[in-house]
Amino acid sequence: MSSNNSMGERTVFTRAVRFGAILTAGWLIAGPALAAGAHSGGHGHGMQFGEAGKASEVSRTIEVSMGDNYFEPEKIQVKAGETVRFVVKNEGEFVHEFNIGSAAMHVAHQKEMVTMVEHGALEADRINHAMMKMDMGGGKTMEHNDPNAVLLEPGKTGEVIWKFAESADLEFACNVPGHYEAGMVGHIEVTK
Repeated sequence: MSSNNSMGERTVFTRAVRFGAILTAGWLIAGPALAAGAHSGGHGHGMQFGEAGKASEVSRTIEVSMGDNYFEPEKIQVKAGETVRFVVKNEGEFVHEFNIGSAAMHVAHQKEMVTMVEHGALEADRINHAMMKMDMGGGKTMEHNDPNAVLLEPGKTGEVIWKFAESADLEFACNVPGHYEAGMVGHIEVTK
């Protein structure tokens, strides 16, 4: 076995151990909150704070970088009624999500993301798109085609076009198990 091969194996092992530690920490921290109640809004439901925007109505573009457990920028200001294009790039080693919502929506969605991991649809650095189309229970799939979010593998770029409805304090977050708890959350201030 060459030393290059050995180094590569150690890197993969180290990444897997780090992801496992993040998942375990997330489940331990979020477990009581996730068991506390039913899905209240969640991914793609009950979004009184806005709606999918039209590309023709975009007033500005905001670039967002996702690293391993951080966003850049961490805070964003928008105006009620404004349509914004978010160009999101995953610059980390792991799969990350950019999801616009309330804190309660993120808590509810984190439970769905745990289910994705348990069913093999989401791995540390890869999305199993075929598994995402499978029934995760109750006729629900986890295809992540909601207008308020994008789920990206390392090195990938995506976009969210969103029209903000009302003045509110919102979050954008990564709900991959353990990432939110590790600090991968930012704030969106919606003003009049």
